[in-house]
Amino acid sequence: MSVKRIVCNIAAEQPAAAIGFYRDLLGLDLAMDQGWIVTMAAPATSHMPQVSFMSEGGFGTPVPDMSIEVEDVDAVYAKATDMGAEIVYPITDEPWGVRRFFARDPMGKTLNILSHL
Repeated sequence: MSVKRIVCNIAAEQPAAAIGFYRDLLGLDLAMDQGWIVTMAAPATSHMPQVSFMSEGGFGTPVPDMSIEVEDVDAVYAKATDMGAEIVYPITDEPWGVRRFFARDPMGKTLNILSHL
């Protein structure tokens, strides 16, 4: 048996609120909308599914609900601030080799958006 996909399920009173946010910020496509569930997806990737278990988010930051690796974290940070997204942790070069920031989505979830240095 092998894992083919891991899906992060986020409780949302209004799932449709995620569509514009994740489309505009990260370029995700609407893969499914059944009203009670909205699934956003990126094009196929060669990366392996991963699950992280954390006692903190690094340097005392809260544990983010989701980590999303992007090609250009600075461009996504600029989009997030232009969109008025709440920035929970400013863009920072971390000693473990990533540049990242935390933003809050419309459901109140904290996203760790990062690129490897």
